[in-house]
Amino acid sequence: MEIERKFLVKTLPEHLSQYQSHAIEQAYLCTEPVVRVRRQDDTYYLTYKGSGLMIREEYNLPLTKDAYAHLLEKADGNVLTKRRYLVPLSDGLKAELDIFEGKFEGLMLVEVEFSDEKAAQTFHAPEWFGKEVTFSNAFHNSVLSALDTWDAGTYCSF
Repeated sequence: MEIERKFLVKTLPEHLSQYQSHAIEQAYLCTEPVVRVRRQDDTYYLTYKGSGLMIREEYNLPLTKDAYAHLLEKADGNVLTKRRYLVPLSDGLKAELDIFEGKFEGLMLVEVEFSDEKAAQTFHAPEWFGKEVTFSNAFHNSVLSALDTWDAGTYCSF
């Protein structure tokens, strides 16, 4: 089960380069239900995500590099590329800050995962977080993968 809240980014945290980061490439084989392939650095996954916004099922299965490449060719829409920074927050939480590249350059999203629904509902976002988009399908990566055009100014208002 995945419990997370998602926000636009108002300002980047200071000294971003000090945080661990990963290069991510992902594409979608299906968007209802969500079936995704992802390369994170040199690790490869097939992911299934159930329906829902803040709370939904998620299963990750390991892939080989060759299996990933084979499935990537079968993906529909845009291949998303981004750099994910892991930024520690209070209470042992971690922000996953995604800075998109390529077609979606200019988009920055931050997600925080929680152990339970109560923790998610009582979370107070740091000042550098922008508008909450947890309950907007428009910012699901699976939806972005299907967009023909992208304008950061239209999507990224705080």
